[in-house]
Amino acid sequence: MSKTGDWRKAPVIYEIYVRSFADSTGSGIGDLRGVTERLEHVAALGVDAIWLCPFFVSPLDDGGYDIVNHREVAERHGTIEDFDALVARAHELGLKVLIDQVFNHTSCDHPKFEAAIAGDEDEAACYLWRDPKPDGTAPNNWISQFGQPAWTWNHRRRQYYLHQFLPCQPSLNLRNPRVREMHCETINFWLDRGVDGFRLDAVTSYLYDESLADNPPARPVVQDQVSGPNYNPYTYQDHVYDMLPGDGAAFAETVRSWVGGDVFLLGESTSGNQSIKLAMDFSEPGRLDFCYTHDAIHGAQGPQLMADVLRDLDGRWRLPWWFSCHDQPRHNSKLGDGTPESARFFALLLAPLPGPVLIYQGEELGLSQPKLSYEENTDPFDRLYWPDPPGREGPRVPIPWTEDGPARGDDVPARGVAGGGPRAQRRAELVSRAAQQAG
Repeated sequence: MSKTGDWRKAPVIYEIYVRSFADSTGSGIGDLRGVTERLEHVAALGVDAIWLCPFFVSPLDDGGYDIVNHREVAERHGTIEDFDALVARAHELGLKVLIDQVFNHTSCDHPKFEAAIAGDEDEAACYLWRDPKPDGTAPNNWISQFGQPAWTWNHRRRQYYLHQFLPCQPSLNLRNPRVREMHCETINFWLDRGVDGFRLDAVTSYLYDESLADNPPARPVVQDQVSGPNYNPYTYQDHVYDMLPGDGAAFAETVRSWVGGDVFLLGESTSGNQSIKLAMDFSEPGRLDFCYTHDAIHGAQGPQLMADVLRDLDGRWRLPWWFSCHDQPRHNSKLGDGTPESARFFALLLAPLPGPVLIYQGEELGLSQPKLSYEENTDPFDRLYWPDPPGREGPRVPIPWTEDGPARGDDVPARGVAGGGPRAQRRAELVSRAAQQAG
C-alpha cells in the first residue's frame, strides 16, 4: 500500500479525530465503535495506518488533549473492549494503528496535579512550580503557545506553575524520573493492547532550559517562522529557553528506548524556528521515525515555496507531508477555493511528494471549512481570538455519513449522523452544512 512497499519507510497515515468521525449510539459524539464500523471505508483508500486522536478521560477543555487518565477510555467514546475490537478489526483490514500520546502536560484535573495543590511535594515535582519574583510577578517572561502568559498563580501553594498551552494544561517536568516512568508504563500499556506506534504531541515542548531565563525578542526573520498567527504574542519571542534546550531532540532517544526499534514513532513539531533542521534532528537514527512541521502547508501556497522545502530536505525524506489536520482549517478552503476541483488539485499535489503522507478525515471527500458562529465554536484557541479564529473547530465538525458511506452535498440526510436530543441535532446540522459547502 505504501509508496515503497515497507509501510514504515513512507507510510500513508489517515488521521481520525474520534469525537467527530462516526457516532454509533446517536449521542452526537463520535466513538470507538463508530470508527470500527467505518474502517472498511478507510482501508479502501489504500492507506497504511490510522492515527487516533485522544479518546482518553478528559474534561475536553482542549478537545481531548487535556488528559486526566492516559490509560482509560473516556465513557463518551466507549470502553477498553471497544478499543481492543477496533485494533483487531484494523489489523484484519491490513491497517496499522497509531494512537496519540500527550507527554508534555496533563489536565489540571489529573490526580497528580490535584495532589500537588494539596501539598504533596513528590507530585509537585512532577510539574514545574516556582516562587514568584519579590514583586509577586511570574518567574520570567515566557508566553504560552496560545498567547497567554505561560505561568498561572495558584493561591493554595502560593506559587506559579508552568503551562505551555492553556492554564488548564499544566506542563509536566520530563526531567523528573517519576514522570518518565509514568510515560514509559503508559506506552507499554497500549503496546500490550496491540498498537503499532504512537503520534507524539508537541515533542518540541517537552524540555525547558533549567535557567528559566527570559526569552529574547524575536528577530523579524524568526517572528515570521514561529508557529502560529502573527497576531499571537507568542510569535514576538525567540523561544530559546522555554523549549528545545540542547538536549531537546536527544530526548527522542529516551522515548525510543521505551518502545524498542520496531514501534513506529511520529512526532509533531510546534516550533517554526529552523523547523526542517529540528525535524531532521528528532528523526535521526535511534530517535523518531518521522517528525512533521508546518512547512508543507506553507510550501503549498506557491511553487517556489514548495521548491524551497524540497531543497532544504536535500533528499532526507523524513518530513511527512500534510495539508489538513485537527488543528488547522481545512486546506481546501485555506489553500484553495473550497471547490471539488481545488480538492482534487491538492490531492494530486500531495500524492507524488517524497516521503510519508498524513491525510485528515474527510479530506478524501473534499470537505471545505464550515463557517461557525461563536456559540457553535467550542475551541478555546478559536474563542480567544474571535472573531479572527485560527479555525481549529471547523475541521472537527462531524463527518457526513449515510448508510452506504460518506455523503456530500444534497446526499446528507436531514438529521446527519445522529438523532436523539438537541445537542445531537445541532451537530447534525453542522454535518449537513459542512457537506453542502463541500459541494
